[in-house]
Amino acid sequence: MAEQNSNAKTEQFDSSLFQTVEFNEQAGERIAGKSLNFWQDAWTRLIRNKAAILSLIIILIIALLSIFGPMLSGRDAYTQTITQAKLPPKVTGLEWAGFDGMATLGDKEIDFYEQKQVTENYWFGTDHLGRDSWSRVWEGTRVSLFIGVMAAIIDVIIGVTYGGLSAYYGGRVDNIMQRITEILTGIPNLILIILFILILEPGITTIILAMTITGWIGMSRLVRGQILKLKNQEFVLAARTLGASSSRLIFKHLIPNTLGIIIISLMFTIPSAIFFEAFLSFIGLGLAPPKPSLGTLINEGYKELKTFPYLLVVPSTVIVLLMISFNMLADGLRDAFDPRLRR
Repeated sequence: MAEQNSNAKTEQFDSSLFQTVEFNEQAGERIAGKSLNFWQDAWTRLIRNKAAILSLIIILIIALLSIFGPMLSGRDAYTQTITQAKLPPKVTGLEWAGFDGMATLGDKEIDFYEQKQVTENYWFGTDHLGRDSWSRVWEGTRVSLFIGVMAAIIDVIIGVTYGGLSAYYGGRVDNIMQRITEILTGIPNLILIILFILILEPGITTIILAMTITGWIGMSRLVRGQILKLKNQEFVLAARTLGASSSRLIFKHLIPNTLGIIIISLMFTIPSAIFFEAFLSFIGLGLAPPKPSLGTLINEGYKELKTFPYLLVVPSTVIVLLMISFNMLADGLRDAFDPRLRR
């Protein structure tokens, strides 16, 4: 009976509805999608992150303005014109946005350009010595970006080398090197930097060196932790078996596999260095006048906050944009390099 039911079911299928296909081994193993390497895959994920791309665009715009901004106004950042001191911002066509050259003294709205008989416009106004604030803001942004980027790069170079050697050799070498970092960490960072700046002549080089005295320690610990995970994996053991030297293992195999973490940490280090430079300049331990930086400009604007707030608002806005943009870009890079960390 069961055999008859099976034959009945088989007769229900019409063989003309099916077509025999020959198996092609190469076609079966072919990858349909485009093959991407690690960096291409990370870039694909990064460009999908709108916040990170917007932050990158803002950083590029600010960087370009810091280079070419002073040229746009045609004025020097250091030329003093006392008769044109403390002029409010004025931009033709943007009077509706507050760039009308008017300021309030007491209860009166005063047109300072008409009062001082100034015919040309100053887009960000002028400071207490009559210097063009537009040129000084972008000149100061250039200085702050240079200090932040150079300090971060030096931190990466020292930290990656120190942490890589410590993790690779391990044992007594690692113990000695880690005790040195613990001693440096135990010294208050701010006091050490202030003493360093007071001993040497204040300037860009001095600030960069002061920030890198202990700034590399965090990077070295991060790299050390990553290399401790990687140095006993199969690809490292295979390279060692084939006769690769220690320097080749460190700089050709181990460190390249930590580049994602290094780049992310670099993006977080740059805004921290910019903020720390601004803090030092604000308390009077940064650059000496008349050299501008975002910190010195904020310090000058703070003194005129009640009467001419634009002197504080403009450089403060620039540093806030830089801090937020770098941090959001770092978050986007973290998600792009390691999707498992995505929140």
